[in-house]
Amino acid sequence: MLGHRFTEALCLAADLHAQQCRKASGVPYVSHVLAVASLVIENGGNEDESIAALLHDAAEDCGGDKTLQLICAQFGSNVADIVLGCSDTTLSPKPPWRDRKESYLIHLATSNRSVQLVAIADKLHNLRTTLNEHAAQGERFWSHFRSGREGMLWYFGELVRIFRTSTVPTLLFSELEQAWLELKLRV
Repeated sequence: MLGHRFTEALCLAADLHAQQCRKASGVPYVSHVLAVASLVIENGGNEDESIAALLHDAAEDCGGDKTLQLICAQFGSNVADIVLGCSDTTLSPKPPWRDRKESYLIHLATSNRSVQLVAIADKLHNLRTTLNEHAAQGERFWSHFRSGREGMLWYFGELVRIFRTSTVPTLLFSELEQAWLELKLRV
């Protein structure tokens, strides 16, 4: 069951991401962390994993190591470790996109089950929104991302490759792979 820690994490995530929107749609960013948490919960995630799902982008996008320390103090080192494991950087400014993603993929391939569960939920929601926004905007959609179409296809393809041999729930992997294949067919 989820308790007061989850509620506190929900409030913190809403505060940290209050001024952020999704790049392509302009939808409030908190919708993403809610969707990721929902996927984690629905796929057997425990309270720490569910809290980390709410906060998975907090260190990367909202204050780096200072925010990570706050998460550790408020929710414990296990949650902070999962959040760090889901972050491709805590630096600001961020290193170049391709370098970050290549390093993250190497790390993700050997990460523990908790990190991989939150990560696949994150990537699946990102891919779902990519499909929806591409359908709405067409080729103009790719201009919202530094990596462009080819970079995104490469990245999602590498994620599929990594998760194929991981211990993530089969249902999440199957949906991720199907969504990636659909995206490849569209472009």
